Amino acid sequence: MISGSTAIEIADCIRALVQSGHYQPGASLPPVRELAETLGVNRNTVAAAYQRLTKAGLAVAQGRLGTSIVAPPSAGEQEGLSADTPLIDLAHGNPNADWLPEVSTLLGGRMSKPFLYGEDTILPALREWGKLWMTPDCPAGWELELTHGAVDGIERLAVAHLVAGDKVAVEDPCFLGSINALRIGGMQAVGVAIDDEGMQPQALARVLEEGARAVLLTPRANNPTGCSLSKRRAEELQRVLAEHPNVLVILDDHFALLADTPYHSVIPASTKRWALLRSVSKGLGPDLRLAFVACDADTAARLRIRLAPGMTWVSHLLQAIVAACLESEQVRDTVQAARAAYAARRDELHAALTQQGIAVPRPDGGLNVWIPVVQDAKDLAYALAKKGWLVRLGSAYAVQAHPPAHAQAIRITVSNLQDGQAAQFARDLKACLL
Repeated sequence: MISGSTAIEIADCIRALVQSGHYQPGASLPPVRELAETLGVNRNTVAAAYQRLTKAGLAVAQGRLGTSIVAPPSAGEQEGLSADTPLIDLAHGNPNADWLPEVSTLLGGRMSKPFLYGEDTILPALREWGKLWMTPDCPAGWELELTHGAVDGIERLAVAHLVAGDKVAVEDPCFLGSINALRIGGMQAVGVAIDDEGMQPQALARVLEEGARAVLLTPRANNPTGCSLSKRRAEELQRVLAEHPNVLVILDDHFALLADTPYHSVIPASTKRWALLRSVSKGLGPDLRLAFVACDADTAARLRIRLAPGMTWVSHLLQAIVAACLESEQVRDTVQAARAAYAARRDELHAALTQQGIAVPRPDGGLNVWIPVVQDAKDLAYALAKKGWLVRLGSAYAVQAHPPAHAQAIRITVSNLQDGQAAQFARDLKACLL
């Protein structure tokens, strides 16, 4: 039974009812007019109570459909190995472990002393590396921070500048880690269509006109499709963003260490808030949770609030390992060989699919090949599983909860394909297609 005479009391009562299980996720709250009459309060009081619940992430307002209780945040679908399966795993999204450097012998005497609260949060060696790596692609006056990987950086940037309910324009399909980070932060991801050259300018312009306060895009090796921004497309997007100088622009250049294609910036001179992230996880290993973040001075100041020397800075031990890897000639050779090997695997699978008459976009980078299909992707995945293949459904990367039919696709991770498997997979896929 809902009770209370003020907005705070009513909201707290409903919150307690949710916690006790009286209201389950999806349950509708009483209409504002009805509850106001029951409690003998003004309708504005009930409306304010519902607004508090919405801002707290406990409820969602659905216009004429009323206000309903939402499910608590969950981690969502994750990348990673699928345990206990006899199938050949083409769904995992991991780099090839054999193509990652062996880091255990690289530290030597780098950690000359323990680091304590209050010391500089970035090692001089990494600060210098970041300066050399990021300067050619950043507007003047940029500053450097480190985060615990690209997704952590995206979440921190969103929380630093946005509030729950804000719209963020993202590529559709979009990397599931990015979708999860925004969702857990209470932001609303709005899909923007992409093609072989990246995010479509007219579609982005529409979303910005409709009130999106931030844009998150992948300049190279979009996951899941593998597409990268062309120079022409980057310039078109830059012109669109120039009309919205207060929109936060986040560029997730996660594949930078292994990228085959050049980086093309979309940041116009008028943009006030921007960030470029470059992770080391794909090239050095997923457990090295570190990303370089180049950003404007105000954004850097906001990030430092939560990455302060007394709070949650990136471990200097982790930084020392990354610095040792980046400075090692042997590791650089390993990364270079991996870059060529991933490209060869992508090309091999693309050629095998083409030979079977299966039209797929040619990926510019990344670990994956995106295969649009006409039939239901779940049925196709089941048919492939019966032939021994585990694939990732494209619906995992859909921004909308109910993606349109044309979004049906599967994603194939090529990193662990063995000789001959690409051709066999293409033949099996052909046999499963309607």
